Amino acid sequence: MKNTLCCVFTGLLVTAASYLPVSAQTGPGIFAGQADVGRVKHRGSAVYNPALQQYNIKGSGTNIWFNHDEFHFVWKKIKGDFILRTNAAFIGKGVEQHRKWGWMVRTSLDSSSAHVNAVEHGDGLTSLQYRRTSGATTEEIKSKITHADVIQLERHGTTYTMSVARKGDTFVTEEVKDIDLGDDVYVGLFVCSHNPDVIEEAVFDNVRIVIPADKTMNGYQKHIGSSIEILDLATQNSKIIYQSPASIQAPNWTPDNKSLIYNKEGLLYKYDLKTNTPAILNTGKVNQNNNDHVLSFDGKMLAISSSTAGSDGSIGWVVPVTGGEPRRMNEVGPSYMHGWSPDGQYLVFTGQRDKEFDIYRIPSKGGKEIRLTTAPGLDDGPEYTPDGKYIYFNSVRSGLMQVWRMKADGTEQTQITHDDFNNWFPHVSPDGKWILFITFMKGEVEPGDHPFYKHVYLRILPVNGGDGIEPKVVAYLYGGQGTINTPSWAPDGKHLAFVSNSQLLYPIFPIEK
Repeated sequence: MKNTLCCVFTGLLVTAASYLPVSAQTGPGIFAGQADVGRVKHRGSAVYNPALQQYNIKGSGTNIWFNHDEFHFVWKKIKGDFILRTNAAFIGKGVEQHRKWGWMVRTSLDSSSAHVNAVEHGDGLTSLQYRRTSGATTEEIKSKITHADVIQLERHGTTYTMSVARKGDTFVTEEVKDIDLGDDVYVGLFVCSHNPDVIEEAVFDNVRIVIPADKTMNGYQKHIGSSIEILDLATQNSKIIYQSPASIQAPNWTPDNKSLIYNKEGLLYKYDLKTNTPAILNTGKVNQNNNDHVLSFDGKMLAISSSTAGSDGSIGWVVPVTGGEPRRMNEVGPSYMHGWSPDGQYLVFTGQRDKEFDIYRIPSKGGKEIRLTTAPGLDDGPEYTPDGKYIYFNSVRSGLMQVWRMKADGTEQTQITHDDFNNWFPHVSPDGKWILFITFMKGEVEPGDHPFYKHVYLRILPVNGGDGIEPKVVAYLYGGQGTINTPSWAPDGKHLAFVSNSQLLYPIFPIEK
């Protein structure tokens, strides 16, 4: 047993009435409050760093086990379903091997409250722990992996799912059902030292409380909120820079490092990274723009996709990045623009012709379109490498949606990813060494679909793939359609822009007025 004998006697003798929060304080960052739960010997604390969007939490307490708990808790009250996610680690070597950090959901702040928690211990044990009713004995499901530093806890009705990973890996899940904590619960982060005489500290980043869309919602007709995030690839810390209750989609990063270009409700916007403010980018009468828009390598021109009066669905257009009346590229549709050649001479796009989606090339000044793929099934998301030699794309031709590569003339079509996921929209890094793509879970979507509001990963892989080289997860999020439909690397190749989704809860980030 992982708990000391003294904890056993303490757990058996203490009544629930003896343990109430020492004091309640205003919560840091996105949280409403913080408190020491139970009779802790040393008061805990939590501090929010807005520059890094990180939380440092200190906590004492004997344990979270048996019929009562002692720990420091930062919390927010929420109703309904939710997804909680963070990356975290203890600071320093610590004293007790079973000190704990994690996510917790509680009925109340009473020490004997019913709860569910997803927890990482000091020795690496990762587990899903729960107390079904107030004062009951805590139960545990141990994860198949240890030393997780990414933890997600999701509630759907009375089912709780813990998903955990070592940073860079895909999730491993455990689940418990029929846990009724009530609709209105306390959710938050906690630290417990497992030793009443000790204070332990952990740092948390990528802290997200996601309120997902109703599972019956059609994301093309009804929307939940959007957040633009900037990911630091070296640290994998992602910061929210802007939010909207509307559907923001597909941020392009301009080569001058000054702006992001995204679409919202048929219009394109240029988001100033210095002032954190968006402004409409004029596209004249072409005002049904979707999330297939791409900047030329020199940053002077923008290819966009938009339906218009008399068109057969989406049509490709070209417009200066400063705005103006776009020039039409396609005679027929649907056509979705995805990539410029580095010399600016060609555009590649996905077009549906004769009920088949394939990849086409067309001169950027206008002219005849050339079909580059002919395999049955959907081919999508074409994008040139910076040297112009190859085009990366995604194709369903081998069963699941996977990343492929071909020469610029369409020859030597080669599969790059070979895993059990659906991989979409490969984007090549500015130095030409890496590809970034979005990954959908096989059990959540059909291979030929990339819908809104799903559990997704952002992953990177060397451009050539290779036997035994697994893609590395750089972001765990709730998103999908519109997250990275377009190239979103920063010019320095060290940062990424993307869109995540949730019903908005966070008042501390810039939000659309």
